[in-house]
Amino acid sequence: MNYLESLNDKQKEAVLYTEGPLLIVAGAGAGKTKTITHRIIHLIHQGINPEAILAVTFTNKAAKEMRDRVMTLLENPNNGNQIYPVDGIPFVSTFHSLGVRIIKERAHLIGLTKHFAIIDEHDALVIIKDAMKAADIDPKQYEPRKIKSIISKAKGDFITSETYERNAASSLQSIVARIWRDYERTLKKEKALDFDDLLLETVLILKKYPEIKKEYQDRWKYIHIDEYQDTNEVQYELVKLLVGKEENICVVGDTDQNIYSWRGANIKNMLNFEKDYPNAKIIMLEQNYRSTKNIIEAANNVIKKNQYRVDKTLFTDNQKGEVISVYEAYDEVHEGEFVAKEIEKLLQTNDPEDIAVLYRANFQSRVLEESLLSRQIPYQVLGVKFFERKEIKDLLSYIRAAYNRESLSDIKRIINTPSRGIGKVTLLKIFSNQIENLPAGMQLKISLFYKLLDNIKEYASTHTPSESIKYVIKESGLEEQLSNGPSDEQERLENMKELVTLATKYDTLPQEIGLDKLLEDASLASDQDTLMHKGKGVKLMTVHASKGLEFKYVFVTGLEQDLFPHTRNGSKSKEDAEEERRLFYVALTRAEQKLYLSYASMRTIFGSKQINTPSEFIYDIPENLTEFEQGKFGNGEKVVYL
Repeated sequence: MNYLESLNDKQKEAVLYTEGPLLIVAGAGAGKTKTITHRIIHLIHQGINPEAILAVTFTNKAAKEMRDRVMTLLENPNNGNQIYPVDGIPFVSTFHSLGVRIIKERAHLIGLTKHFAIIDEHDALVIIKDAMKAADIDPKQYEPRKIKSIISKAKGDFITSETYERNAASSLQSIVARIWRDYERTLKKEKALDFDDLLLETVLILKKYPEIKKEYQDRWKYIHIDEYQDTNEVQYELVKLLVGKEENICVVGDTDQNIYSWRGANIKNMLNFEKDYPNAKIIMLEQNYRSTKNIIEAANNVIKKNQYRVDKTLFTDNQKGEVISVYEAYDEVHEGEFVAKEIEKLLQTNDPEDIAVLYRANFQSRVLEESLLSRQIPYQVLGVKFFERKEIKDLLSYIRAAYNRESLSDIKRIINTPSRGIGKVTLLKIFSNQIENLPAGMQLKISLFYKLLDNIKEYASTHTPSESIKYVIKESGLEEQLSNGPSDEQERLENMKELVTLATKYDTLPQEIGLDKLLEDASLASDQDTLMHKGKGVKLMTVHASKGLEFKYVFVTGLEQDLFPHTRNGSKSKEDAEEERRLFYVALTRAEQKLYLSYASMRTIFGSKQINTPSEFIYDIPENLTEFEQGKFGNGEKVVYL
């Protein structure tokens, strides 16, 4: 049983406990994937048929890693593989892949064949837009993406279209219910399901047909669920339905890393595990193998303030390590320069892949990218680079089209952004100078669009570049469309506002030069980005994107109150506040050897300078673990925070 030798006592206890419900509370860097894979191997070693074992996680990457580790352990002759069954392997998949498997096997029960289509987010949005057009619902008043988001969230909460329509209590809900009904009708006609249906329909099948539920319970006798704290209502229901009377379910998770409530993840699923399974055994994996003692102590002090959590305290046998650097910059440009300068020093003895720069909101990447480019430091942005983001391209296209009516690609990009009801056929007639052949109503819409371009050009001729970008955001309708949307749309608006901040650099140039120079630099920056992103480099990403990753050196930037912790529209519930703290905890625990925390005492937001106070999170770290450094301010000013 050599596979047990590399486990610590708590990991071994979790691996050997095979019968009955088991909750493994696994802290950051505590080896949860290793524990799950070794538990699967142990079950097989005990004579359990591999095909009776199910393991479910959230991403394809995580599922592949778990599957590969299981197969590597199975194939290792030191683990006694000669006694393993020769046929069959455990079923390791994502929740959605599990749904596809069950639906394909039972497709006839919901009027499908096993070759049913799965539509992606883009195709789903097209169907929503078509349904709105058929119902004569104004896409400016009811944004299609927002309606799709509401439908998706409802399905994740295990709500069907019939239930939603029955309980609709507002005009918006009535509109959503109507669109949802037509949306489902189209999917049925096309013999298709969307991503959310893959889970919802699976649950409905298992609930409706007890004999089928029993078949799957008999098939998968031992169930493992990874990242249990991130399950939403429908995933939670699916897991409960698959667990047989023996209750051989093992869930692994960490309430301190629940950071996805905005997409339906419910921390209560993990907090209530003992209530769901009264005979559950709980095992804490608190030994961290990733970080230094200083980093772990800092993380423990930060997270212990939260109340909605399973109480635990991480510890490590690693070295004490360096203290945490805390840097106060004058503004975001100085902060970027500090980060780039420190990375330059680190690269003398380290690879770029050992370093990550984290931020709370996507718009922060722009200044950081500039600083790294100025020092020719190779980098990669996880996600979309600033000038390649759709909303930034849209704004720049408005400016270009206003000055150049022959730029058909720019006009094509923005004529229906936000939606104006101008379709592809109409666009072809516009481009072939056949506008007079269109209906009067459509001619008016086109006339208003070109009038908007005239107004932009006229406004820009007498105002600064930053004021002109503000004007486009407002007058185009983009601000109204995005300001009241879900969190991803508000983030797009934040990125637009960052373009206003960038444009202030060009406000001092002569009137006729400023905007041209901004457009030119934006184009060159995109080309340069492409060059910089070939091959390896320092990683730039949001804290959300960093979950599950680890780096020797981590910079956490923008640690200012209202930015990190982040607030939207000035309001924050206790649940939101605790999630922001969990997000900071995730950021800290990505680092192996050294942490750098930074904030700017002044930051330009939407073209205006704002004075900031440091994030409350910084003060949660004991002073003996930190080393404070204040950047040199322009006129030798000193900032005092009360």
